Amino acid sequence: MNRTYTNDRPARSRDGRADTGRRGGYGSQARRTGGPVRSGGYGRRPAAVQGEFALPRTITPALPAVEGFADLDMPEQLLAELGRQGVTVPFPIQGATLPNSLAGRDVLGRGRTGSGKTLAFGLALLARTAGQRAEPRRPLGLILVPTRELAQQVTDALTPYARSVRLRLVTVVGGVSIGRQAGALRGGAEIVVATPGRLKDLIDRGECGLDHVAVTVLDEADQMADMGFMPQVTALLDQVRPEGQRMLFSATLDRNVDLLVRRYLTDPVVHSVDPSAGAVTTMEHHVLHVHGADKHAATTEIAARDGRVIMFLDTKHAVDRLTRDLLDSGVRAAALHGGKSQPQRTRTLAQFKTGHVTVLVATNVAARGIHVDNLDLVVNVDPPTDHKDYLHRGGRTARAGESGSVVTLVMPNQRRSMVRLMSDAGIRPQTTQVRSGDEALSRITGAQAPSGIPVVITAPVAERPRRSATSRGRRRPASASRRASVRQSALGAAA
Repeated sequence: MNRTYTNDRPARSRDGRADTGRRGGYGSQARRTGGPVRSGGYGRRPAAVQGEFALPRTITPALPAVEGFADLDMPEQLLAELGRQGVTVPFPIQGATLPNSLAGRDVLGRGRTGSGKTLAFGLALLARTAGQRAEPRRPLGLILVPTRELAQQVTDALTPYARSVRLRLVTVVGGVSIGRQAGALRGGAEIVVATPGRLKDLIDRGECGLDHVAVTVLDEADQMADMGFMPQVTALLDQVRPEGQRMLFSATLDRNVDLLVRRYLTDPVVHSVDPSAGAVTTMEHHVLHVHGADKHAATTEIAARDGRVIMFLDTKHAVDRLTRDLLDSGVRAAALHGGKSQPQRTRTLAQFKTGHVTVLVATNVAARGIHVDNLDLVVNVDPPTDHKDYLHRGGRTARAGESGSVVTLVMPNQRRSMVRLMSDAGIRPQTTQVRSGDEALSRITGAQAPSGIPVVITAPVAERPRRSATSRGRRRPASASRRASVRQSALGAAA
């Protein structure tokens, strides 16, 4: 089947608003198809949950959801790659939004973390960019994310699909060589996955321009607003093609995102998989009342459980201190926080995912953008201060339909604030008084006594190839093939 993806969407003025004086093909296409208004969020104005704005009304009826990827108008290469990856049935947010995003509609999608948002926007972006070639420094598609970890996860998730349609994907984040990223952009990349700060730096250096970007995605937009990225995000959105397509996905949609929605989305298809404040049905929530003198011992026993666990604390200092104590107790733990370099953070995550490290001790830097298969426990050693932080921390488990538990250790002076937080989150937790060594602690978390034998986590050392005697002391001029190989290596490293 021959498929053509065009850009005949409603024209926009430079401020991002639709120019109603011109007729756009995408809205017309949706009207011709005549998809019904669905109960999943299309064409209606759900009541705002606590802290959120009322979702905008969709003017043009949305196309109906699909139950299989084969029902979507996507390139055959993408459909084949989905099969190779074992992705057979769309998650609800994918089945609901893809028919519309593939048709070029703006999308406002809300779904809990782990609900499949990455493929929901990624497949549409890749399908609509397939067959095109970017000029040097001029990407065609842009995915903005708030953190380095999320950027890498999005890149990892989309890379096989991008390769299947011969699109070049580059990751642009802080903490790593900006020169290497600039080199990859100079070589040409159709899709850029970026954090706002580093992308701005590259634009300021003249290494990237956004005037060719036809499809823009904002993932976790509420966190970008919370982290103070809003001025940078709006400045970047003002540089993409004004008639282009915009997709905004987030686990929560609070009033900080209202500016982005009103200014940059035109007649968006609105879809909410489930209330952002609702509890995930496959997730258990436990509040464990502990006393200060016993909290550290209980934490150590939970960390010594069989299986992996993420433990959240408030500060970098507390993370480092607990990590040292766990290692001294015989628990294979590693720290993750903003004070670590990007290579250190990347290595720690890799060790955790492979099981070389069983306990990830982290600040909120790990609350989004980290996916680990078969992670069934998250522990709030320090309770979060905001219900959104609780939901995002807990979202590291019970992902994609799996089960999991979120445990929060609460001392007597924290009980009242924890009750309010859980109420704001729409969650009714199971509350238990525990002490270290208790059967209840073991039953809920798998806690057990640590070995007491200190451990040291070592990173594998890559062996450097030996140089031959004939190659010492002299450098050969780079051949064209070697230069091409270096460019390709730089591109691969950036992606």
